[in-house]
Amino acid sequence: MDLKVLATVFVVVFIAELGDKTQLATMLFAADKEVSKLTVFFGASLALIVASAIGVMAGGVISHYVSEKYLHYIAGAGFVGIGIWTLVTA
Repeated sequence: MDLKVLATVFVVVFIAELGDKTQLATMLFAADKEVSKLTVFFGASLALIVASAIGVMAGGVISHYVSEKYLHYIAGAGFVGIGIWTLVTA
């Protein structure tokens, strides 16, 4: 296992997930006094695991057809596009 990759992925995903709509939804579920906090934790954790697994599988398949260099360009352009769209619609 490459610990540098593990740490990088952890930090990037952790920062990306802080304060997003997923965390806010999880906080709302956990705020219900009649709901087990452990159940909310396991449900949210399982959802993130499944969503990440889909991303890993899709990345693995796409990498067979598109070079890593172009994937970086596409991802960068996507993030820039989302940023511009966010600024324009704000």
